[in-house]
Amino acid sequence: MYIEDLKKDFYNVLIGKRILLLVNYDIDAICTCKILQYLFRCDSIIYTLVPVQGITDLQNAYEENCEEIKYVVLVNCGGTIDIVDSLQPEEDVVFFVIDSHKPTDVCNIYNNGQIRLLSKAEDDEGIPEFEEIFQDESEEDDQNCSDDGSGDEDGAEESRQAKRRRLGEEAVLRRRERRLWEEKRDRLMFNYTQFSYYGHSSAVIIFELAWKLSKDNMDLLWWAIVAVTEQILLGKVENYQYVLETGNLQGHVARLGYQGEVLYDENSTHHKTALKITYDKDLNLALYRHWTVEASLRHSMYSAVKLKLWTLRGENKLHELLAEMGLPLVQSRQKFNAMDLVLRQEFHSMIAKLADKYQLHDIVIASFTLQYGFRSRYCAADVVYAMLATLEFTGRGKSPGDCFVDALDCLSRQKKDLLEDGIEKAKRMLMCIFKQVQAALDMHQVISAGPFVYLVLQEGTLDAKMFSRPHCITLLAHFALKAHVASSRNRKASSLPLIASAPHDLDKGTCLIVGIPPTCEDSPKNFFGRAFERAAEKTSARMLPDYFDSSIVELKTEDRTRFFDALTTLLS
Repeated sequence: MYIEDLKKDFYNVLIGKRILLLVNYDIDAICTCKILQYLFRCDSIIYTLVPVQGITDLQNAYEENCEEIKYVVLVNCGGTIDIVDSLQPEEDVVFFVIDSHKPTDVCNIYNNGQIRLLSKAEDDEGIPEFEEIFQDESEEDDQNCSDDGSGDEDGAEESRQAKRRRLGEEAVLRRRERRLWEEKRDRLMFNYTQFSYYGHSSAVIIFELAWKLSKDNMDLLWWAIVAVTEQILLGKVENYQYVLETGNLQGHVARLGYQGEVLYDENSTHHKTALKITYDKDLNLALYRHWTVEASLRHSMYSAVKLKLWTLRGENKLHELLAEMGLPLVQSRQKFNAMDLVLRQEFHSMIAKLADKYQLHDIVIASFTLQYGFRSRYCAADVVYAMLATLEFTGRGKSPGDCFVDALDCLSRQKKDLLEDGIEKAKRMLMCIFKQVQAALDMHQVISAGPFVYLVLQEGTLDAKMFSRPHCITLLAHFALKAHVASSRNRKASSLPLIASAPHDLDKGTCLIVGIPPTCEDSPKNFFGRAFERAAEKTSARMLPDYFDSSIVELKTEDRTRFFDALTTLLS
């Protein structure tokens, strides 16, 4: 069930209790976890933190840590599955679920005992009424009894006409009503679960709880901002939803910023070096403050697609742009911080003037920026890329759990070296994605299957291991689809979705498959979750839908061809 008062029905319930905190591997969940950790420390709440990657992880984590635990908090996991059925908990265990994945499982919504949902129902979620999808057990038993009774009394010697007479009109009507009710329920459930999508950021909901508890500060606000930025960068929410969230967060920035100005004199050293968050015009270029201008323009998805930088003509256009800006190649190929001061100060205005000429209409965006001290200045998108890269780079003896902890520490200002290391990893990640897209387009690997296009990375492909992770392959899929649409002569290209596949576990012989909606659709609602299920049923493909986002699945590599054939038939 949904709970309205988070302070009374969630936080106050946890005070003095021992908590099991299960957190999904995504940036929004990590930011939410960081805010919860701060709140738990304030009130000395004991908790056990376990990161989980999928449904199997969730079940194992609960089974291993459920002893003497009566309160479990699930962050961005569990909302889309029937928790009681999946985890089989004791009757006195209470689950608090805060999950941005939608649609929420109806069993969780209508469970008034063990399941408490912290996120609000979306306006357009279309949750079916209880009576339309559930029926009282007593009614079912009555119907079954009437049906069974009629069957038991039937003798072999009775004629068909005698049977019909004895089967009363009430039983016939009841069966008909039951059949119609089941058909309606199936239709409602199909419409409700047809698309997978994302709701409000979990971190923002928990930040607002901290505000109501009078425990909010600039650090907590920054973590909420990073979570919202991740949602728009990975195409999880629509632009209007992002604008609404940033408008809300701007109010908190102004409120907390004003409190800081009141506390300290404007000319004091503390005021000049204090934590500041600003919301201002910025450039839609990845990591440009920590990279070279040329590299940032080349490897940012927006500028690369608009200038078609995977082609020779696009490369020449990039050099023309830099020349018209009055930015020498020597300057554009050194770190942004090392450029001439005048060029650095005028960089924004120079690129904004030429934006229309080079079709870079949305190169100037509004963004949040964090500054503390005299040198540390980070855009929210920079932190998101750094955390994504830290989370996905599992090599050199690092387990996924270690990567999760490092990504969590990237948010701590005291561990700036981890954030800087994450930014370097993010540069390598963006370079690998660009090279992979360039190779895919040059080799014509983005293939049309009729109702969709697909990109398959074969075993042995350079950097294929990097794309065996959900976030990396999702970024690759978005980049590849936009690049394909920009370079394709097919008018229908913008209306086609894309499926990307990469090797996942070579020992098990599995691959990772992700589906993303077409570029022409404003809504990021994704229909591939249900489509994958239907295709796997039809072909008996060995598919493991273990991720909390149903548009990402693991599949046996040898079943991939017939799985794609079934999808082609389904979506035609």
